[in-house]
Amino acid sequence: MIDPTAKIEIDVKFGKNVNIWRNSHVRSKAIIGDNVTIGENVYIGTYVVIGDNCKIQNGAQIYEPAIIENGVFIGPGVCLTNDKFPRAVNENETIKTANDWSAAGVVVQRGASIGAGVICIAPIKIGEWAMIGAGSVVTSNVSDFGLYVGNPARQIGWVNKEGYKLNKIGDKFYCKENGSTYQLIDSKIIKDNS
Repeated sequence: MIDPTAKIEIDVKFGKNVNIWRNSHVRSKAIIGDNVTIGENVYIGTYVVIGDNCKIQNGAQIYEPAIIENGVFIGPGVCLTNDKFPRAVNENETIKTANDWSAAGVVVQRGASIGAGVICIAPIKIGEWAMIGAGSVVTSNVSDFGLYVGNPARQIGWVNKEGYKLNKIGDKFYCKENGSTYQLIDSKIIKDNS
């Protein structure tokens, strides 16, 4: 379902079961995977890649060359930037064109969640299954399974694939929501199968 008020430019590649709500704008050459929902007033830039099973909430701004992997949640009002040194004009005060800068992208890896109003300053990578709290400003890479909040965003803990915060007990991590235990091995949270 694509709402009639959505603007879809030429050469956009869509997977199956894509829903795009009112007044959203998808630029040319974007690639959108299967089972993706794009809320109202969302902007998706040229060449942006969005994987399968993603949910992008109202008002999100995703600038090229962002890459959104499978199973990602992007909250309302999130902005993925693409210019580390933004200026409207060059040093001689002539208007900048596309040839006057190099776009830098944000990569959001599989299963990550980005809360409402988060700003991600490219170039950065958001790790697999990471969670970023609402209103944070992310200026550096985020660890897999990391829980980050603040301005600038800092890691305050770890989460599991369900998004539950993990509590450290001794040398292990425990999820009080589902009773699972985890270990931190090579900076990755691994579910304890014992």
